[in-house]
Amino acid sequence: MKILLLYPRYPDTFWSFKHALKFVSKKASFPPLGLLTLAAMLPDGWQKKLVDLNIENLMDKDILAADYVFISAMAVQQKSAHECIDRCHALGKKVVAGGPYFTAEAETLKGIDHLLLGEVENSLAGFVRDLEEGKAAAVYPEKEKSDLTRTPIPLWKLVKSKEYSSMSLQYSRGCPFNCEFCDIVVLNGRVPRSKDRVQVLAELNALYQSGWRSGVFFVDDNFIGNKNKLKADILPAVIAWQKRKGYPFSFNTEVSINLADDDELLHLMVEAGFDTVFVGVETPNAESLAECSKHQNANRDMLVSIEKIQQAGIQVQGGFILGFDSDPASIFRAQINFIQQSGIVTAMVGLLNAPRGTRLWNRLKKEKRLLEDFRGDNTDCSLNFVPRMKTEVLINGYNRVLSAIYAPREYYQRVAVLISRYHPKPKGRVKPISAQRLRAFMRSVWHLGIVDNSRKYYWRLLGSTLIKNPKAFPLAVTLSIYGYHFRKVLERYTGCKFGQDTA
Repeated sequence: MKILLLYPRYPDTFWSFKHALKFVSKKASFPPLGLLTLAAMLPDGWQKKLVDLNIENLMDKDILAADYVFISAMAVQQKSAHECIDRCHALGKKVVAGGPYFTAEAETLKGIDHLLLGEVENSLAGFVRDLEEGKAAAVYPEKEKSDLTRTPIPLWKLVKSKEYSSMSLQYSRGCPFNCEFCDIVVLNGRVPRSKDRVQVLAELNALYQSGWRSGVFFVDDNFIGNKNKLKADILPAVIAWQKRKGYPFSFNTEVSINLADDDELLHLMVEAGFDTVFVGVETPNAESLAECSKHQNANRDMLVSIEKIQQAGIQVQGGFILGFDSDPASIFRAQINFIQQSGIVTAMVGLLNAPRGTRLWNRLKKEKRLLEDFRGDNTDCSLNFVPRMKTEVLINGYNRVLSAIYAPREYYQRVAVLISRYHPKPKGRVKPISAQRLRAFMRSVWHLGIVDNSRKYYWRLLGSTLIKNPKAFPLAVTLSIYGYHFRKVLERYTGCKFGQDTA
């Protein structure tokens, strides 16, 4: 059996880092981990080829050479996914679809030959058997949540790793919290399930043996969902592995803000090599936090919690939301002030949307406020429900927040705040500056230090970093490049113009 594993194209979004990747001569941030894991579960005798449209073009010969095409997608990839499916059907090939988008929208989708819904560890074997016997059904529902200790190492030999800026690893699925707008608990449940220590180390070894020596993203819904297991078993093992190998990897992941409450866990993550975490901050408005059941963020000084994580040596990226029913008219200024004070440089501010099946979606459906299905990108000014605030006021306020926090002066100010707090201890031997990093720096000098009209902020940041915190110089350059990407994306989606000096 010949299988084509097909990954649709991401649009140019906040998290695509498309414009930043050009500085390091990369085409995409991460490989398609789900398809690579699926590939490892398919029979060894089957021929498998991966085509990731984010790094290469799909050729007709790739489709024609396959017996079946397997495709997986997130909601934000739906346009490209359907274009791929139509193209495969036009060439007479059947499509097997799965992943978050196809699972969430299964009731609305038509014309797909086979749907594998939810987590496929428990259903794939039955589908493969039926496929080989010529009696595969149209839909294979999720039988039950998977035991991740049975999940194999992704088939990394299919990946063109030089085209990506980071590799990926999944340790756990599920989140113990139940935020109203979040579809994680719908897709992966509230009881965190995880791999064991042997598996995690085996996956790290597989990446190491493949020649990878850079960032690794733990793609977990909430990496610290089971803190006790991390502290007692997983992180000590990862620390020991990193020390043996000379710290070849740096890690980033997603966590809840209660990481700041556990000094031991925070220390262990830093020692293991974690240097960045994404936190769902959402809003500084207490009533909006209560509305969406974001209890882990309530009754705390979020600015203090964020600064504690930063001072430990971990950069905090943050998600922020506008459009809650409880948002007051002052929410836009409040978000701007909070973000600027927090030193969260990578601040993803989005409009509230309701993914299908979430508690928010069900509530809005009962209230007859739903408009359409979620497009998967909450930063493109789209809404799939009728907000309490006038839509025009909300959209204009949203654009005002983005134009404020990503204006060059304000953006570089946040980088400076982070740099003033960020003093990570070096781990392993000092690594020489790679040619890739040197090229990225020289390109940043040209684009941001010479061509860009806001170049004075770039030079001011680099100069002050060299004087006050020289070890953070590479981070200052990286975040300057990120700012270029964010401004490009926001110019496209919101019409904000960042080309002129805003001082």
